[in-house]
Amino acid sequence: MSVMLRTIQTAVPSTVLHQPEVRDVFAAQPGLTRLGQRLISTSFDSAAIDTRYTVVEEFDRDKPVEGEAVFYDGQTNELRRPSTRTRNEVYAAKAPALYIEAARKALEACPDVDPSQVTDLITVSCTGFYNPGPDYQIVRALGLNPATRRYHLGFMGCYAAFPGLRAAADYCKANPDAVALVVCAELCTLHVHSSNDPDTIMGSALFADGAAAALITGRDTGAPGLRLDAFETVLTPVGEESMAWNIGDEGFEMVLGTYVPHIIDEHITGALAPLLAHDPQIDSAASDIEHWAIHPGGRSILDKVQKRLGLDDRQLAPARDVLRDYGNMSSSTVLFVLKDIMDRHLPQADPAGEKLCSMAFGPGLTVESALMTLLPEREIEVE
Repeated sequence: MSVMLRTIQTAVPSTVLHQPEVRDVFAAQPGLTRLGQRLISTSFDSAAIDTRYTVVEEFDRDKPVEGEAVFYDGQTNELRRPSTRTRNEVYAAKAPALYIEAARKALEACPDVDPSQVTDLITVSCTGFYNPGPDYQIVRALGLNPATRRYHLGFMGCYAAFPGLRAAADYCKANPDAVALVVCAELCTLHVHSSNDPDTIMGSALFADGAAAALITGRDTGAPGLRLDAFETVLTPVGEESMAWNIGDEGFEMVLGTYVPHIIDEHITGALAPLLAHDPQIDSAASDIEHWAIHPGGRSILDKVQKRLGLDDRQLAPARDVLRDYGNMSSSTVLFVLKDIMDRHLPQADPAGEKLCSMAFGPGLTVESALMTLLPEREIEVE
């Protein structure tokens, strides 16, 4: 049977961060060493990011702040240091709108699927916690069946969209009438703060807020979409200490060692081998797979993947474009990349299908990957 990813829809907050302006704010904070200032300049300027989005309206200098500033005081140009509790309270207040908007758009993009037909709902996030959670809120807000099976994948990091998609595919394989909704929402900018620490500086230069929802069905109706063919999880033999996500007193703290791109460079071919073995028609990664949806964890990671796999600029364009326009939104980012590919290529895709490989990286160092087939609209024989 064919499990189909019918649509991916996205949502971002209204406040836009322009990279040079944010760089200048971070570079002007008190207590920075000369090395810290140089790292800020280098990290922001080399990130290959133009714009990002944030739920923190205080970062918009054109909007007056009511009351005392919590994250950023535009009058003094000072970044504040709210507690983890305060940051998480903002997550609980701001995240629901993004979850619900992305999920609503995914359902609206498939008018043949009624919200009451959704059987499984999987929400994903690593940037905040609350309960009743986003899974509950989506059911209530969108009129899903109260008996919808709900699951939440928390604190897994940038690769977490794949466990969500894999679980949805498994549910649909077990029940062809299943309709699964996977919704990722990350509010990474809640956890930025001034520091001389290289990992913290890198996080401030890269991370952003956004949400994405994917609708998966157990039946292929002939509508355009992505057929979910195979998933694999691989742990690299080194790198456990190089990428991590911890909870501190002043927000969640990222560990992103400078050696991560080199680890990916050394082990990406081996990490892909189990996935590609699912399709005997694939002989070599670059030549036999047309489309690549790589999680843009950073510019240097994309550079290493492109060189090691021998991909051309066109194949990396979706990932680089998402990085440039949105930054790294943790788990939701790879869904933005997949949506870009679907929007660009589905209308004129080969009716026989076009192969797509997608990958994301996260704590561990974990490599999650998926093999998919891009299928345009076509006639399906009804049994």
